[in-house]
Amino acid sequence: MRDPYEVLGVPRSANAAAIKSAYRKLAKKHHPDSNKGDPKAAERFSEINSANEIIGDEDKRKQFDRGEIDAEGKPRFQGFPGGGGPRGRAGPGGFESYSFRGGGAGPGQGAGAFEDILNSMFGGARGARPGAGGAQFEFDTGGIGLDLDVNVAMSVSLEESVKGGEKRVRLPNGKELNVKIPAGVIEGQQIRLRGQGETAQGHPPGDLLITISIAPHPFFKIEGPDLRIDLPVTLYDAVLGGKVRVPTLGNAVELSVPKNTSSGRTFRLKGKGLPKSGGTGDLFVTIRIMLPDGNDAELEALMEKWRDQHPYNPRSGLG
Repeated sequence: MRDPYEVLGVPRSANAAAIKSAYRKLAKKHHPDSNKGDPKAAERFSEINSANEIIGDEDKRKQFDRGEIDAEGKPRFQGFPGGGGPRGRAGPGGFESYSFRGGGAGPGQGAGAFEDILNSMFGGARGARPGAGGAQFEFDTGGIGLDLDVNVAMSVSLEESVKGGEKRVRLPNGKELNVKIPAGVIEGQQIRLRGQGETAQGHPPGDLLITISIAPHPFFKIEGPDLRIDLPVTLYDAVLGGKVRVPTLGNAVELSVPKNTSSGRTFRLKGKGLPKSGGTGDLFVTIRIMLPDGNDAELEALMEKWRDQHPYNPRSGLG
């Protein structure tokens, strides 16, 4: 993966708030549900989430800045203790290749001593083949730099995010799995299925990382643990007042609209939002006055009479 600072477009000196803000903007921009015609949207969205996992976490960010882990959170090879030992050059994958020459070594510093060092570093040499004037070693590189994790995106409905459920996900290799969605998942949360990633001989299987996105709802808007809804009401409901039905994630409830309610007025229904730590969010209902479709001569005549007898200017305070 690319440098996480580069992925999120922030300098290394950025504070936590700037990183969080950059992540939110990019996650919203590249969300798969907002880019359904782009086959690479899920890949970009996953890369953004992975970058945020590194530098959005204070401890992991420090480890990355010190060079202890790479852009995927994998431990980096730190070299020989004390900075001594043989020197190497960078090889494929960012690792260094080393060559050892025999002869000229002092007491206790021969090929056997080097092999002891390498055994402690790499988990054992496969063997030594004597060469001309020296020795060459083959190493078992199991566990070094091999990423077998698989990242996929999954979109769930608002109702599924609240109540949980089960969905089928298709992996890049064509394999399909039934995934249990825990109740209360939130946007950007990851579900880890251990051992369901890629496989390679001599290595434990990787994990499947599923990044959750919540699909847009037909009428609810999510604001943290709260929900918002625009509620259409008739002109006579707004003028005369009355009870109107309001949908919620559970059963519909009745809202008492006071007389002479203006469009845009917002009411709060406590405990009708999303589950949160220690309770439940609220549902905010904003009134939107809707006139009947088409022309209504009787209504127009009534409004003309009312306008002439009761003139007022709601924009008088705007200058």
